[in-house]
Formats: sequence, C-alpha cells, structure tokens
Amino acid sequence: MNFRLSEPSRLAASVEAALDGVEESLTLDDNRAAVLLVGNYDQNIAHLERRLNVLAHVNGNQIRLRGSRDAVNHARLVIENLYAAVRKGRTVGVGDVDGAIEETALQRALFPVKSEQPADASKTAQQGFGHVATRKRGPVKARNAAQDAYLRVLARHELTFAEGPAGTGKTWLAVGHAVQLLEAGHVERLILSRPAVEAGEKIGFLPGDMREKVDPYLRPIYDALYDFMEGRLVERALQTGVIEIAPLAFMRGRTLANALILLDEAQNASSMQMKMFLTRLGEGSRMIITGDPTQIDLPPGQVSGFAEAIGLLKDVEGIGHVKFGHQHVVRHDLVRRIVQAYEERAADLPPQPRRG
Repeated sequence: MNFRLSEPSRLAASVEAALDGVEESLTLDDNRAAVLLVGNYDQNIAHLERRLNVLAHVNGNQIRLRGSRDAVNHARLVIENLYAAVRKGRTVGVGDVDGAIEETALQRALFPVKSEQPADASKTAQQGFGHVATRKRGPVKARNAAQDAYLRVLARHELTFAEGPAGTGKTWLAVGHAVQLLEAGHVERLILSRPAVEAGEKIGFLPGDMREKVDPYLRPIYDALYDFMEGRLVERALQTGVIEIAPLAFMRGRTLANALILLDEAQNASSMQMKMFLTRLGEGSRMIITGDPTQIDLPPGQVSGFAEAIGLLKDVEGIGHVKFGHQHVVRHDLVRRIVQAYEERAADLPPQPRRG
C-alpha cells in the first residue's frame, strides 16, 4: 500500500527531515488492523504527516517513518496507540489522529489498555480517559484532554459551564452524559433547552404550532439525542415528559427537581434570562450550560448572561468550568483551522465594547 503526499506537506516534512533526519520502521502484526489504521485513501497517515512533519511510507503491514527525531518518536507513539485501538474493535478517523497527537504529546495514551482484573480499579479509572456509556452507543471516550476534563467535571459538579468554539463536542457529550444519568436512574427526566434568538423573523409569524415554531432552534439537541438513544425510545420519552425540549423562555416560574437540565447556545441568553435559568435548579438536579462567547447573536448593547455568569460565579463552590480552544475541535480538521484563523484575527483587532 503506497501513497504520495501533497507537495506542500511533502516540502514541510522534507525540510524538517533534512535538519535531523532519522528513520524508523514499525511492523504491524495484524494486516487488517493496519489497513483500518491507515484509513480510506490513506487519510489517517496523510493527516499524521501534515500535523507532525514526517514522511511515512506504508508497505503492507510495515510503516517507515522519516523526519526529526522528536517528530518520528511522536508519530510512532500515535501509530501504536491508534493501532491498539483498532485491534480492540474501534474505528479511527482524522479526529482520533488529532486526539492521539495531543495526548501523546502529554505522555498520555488516548486508548489506555486496561488489564482484565486491575489491582486498583479506582486508580485505573483515574488514569483512563473519561467516557459516557449509553445503551445505544456503548462507551464513548473522550478524544482529547479537554473532553476528558469536561466529562470528569460533569461527574463531579452539580452545575457545569462549558465554553468554546463549535466542533469541540460540548453539546454532544453533554447530551450523552445526560442520557447516561437517565438510563442509570440518577435523574428522572431530562430538560433540554436553548434560547430562541430570532434571526430577522419574529417567531410569532413563523408557520405552524408552537412546537413547529421552536423545533428549528432545538434541532441540534434532537440530533444528539437520536445519536445516544433509539428513535422509538426518544419519541416515547418526549410523549411522556421524561424528556422535555423547550426554549429558554418556557423555564420561567418552574422549579426542576430530580432532573438533568441542559442549556445549549447559552451565549444568546440575556443576563436576566441566565439568572432566571440558574435559579430553576431544584433538589436532586444537575445543570449543564454550554456556549461559545465568540458567537453572540443578541441585539447590540445587550449583555450575554453566559459570559457574565461565568465571571460572577467562578469562585462559587460546587460549580465546574471547562474552556475549550480551537486545538480541541474534533468535528473536522478544517473546522479547527477555521476557528484558529478567526481567533488569531480577533487577537489582532483593537478591543471592542464588551457585550458579555
């Protein structure tokens, strides 16, 4: 199995290799796992080359790496961890390559191999990556250190703020965690909400009944639910009220006990709405609030309650906070680069009047 690098990637890798060129070969015993590791059209290995500035030549079950000593060692660790994951039945893609690169840089394995009977189960759990496990999806592991920290914070805190750009898994993992708690009986219902910010049209003039009016705002939450639960179970839970999906404005005046309450796209909640939402927390309940402070759609001059609440409550005991960056995007490598470009431009611009 041979492949060619694109010219820009080959040039970057060649320059690095010329500075301190070393070569190392890896032999993978399982030919089928080797094929899955390389990926369709060699995309995983090609991505590894671009990210680490190495040259990789694949011949059957052998991978030959060439580049600087550090880069080759890093690439070898990434390949070994991804190979172990594939042999355990996992599928790996470009996002998994990014996650493995980050974790091996921190001397941590993305997919740690656990013994059948660990001597200290609690210690093993602390060393392994956090995960959510639902009946439909089974165990879903964190792809990077930020997702790992997120899942651990969710497990330890009754109220968690998660901020960061699109594609980092904030909402998806939060819904997975919520479904896991529901299926385990730790909560009795899920209440999933978003601010219904009007994009140029008044909601009252949109066609349909109230559910049809607000559903477009809540579609990403529906999509995540169907990822973690069977469709028939989602529909039954919605009909019986075990799962409730509603715009933020519908939360006023309620006290929500024994529930997991998720507020997504919280950067579009006003200061008053955020205070209202936070005070809905009842006995036996947990809250997760996610948002991206760089994508505020509120009218000019209106303060974002999300950013305000994070700053105001940062020292309150029992509240967790996780911040994602462009390097934690797992949706698509191009999304990561787009987010990075916007962040770099924002850093170069003069300070703007604060909105939240």
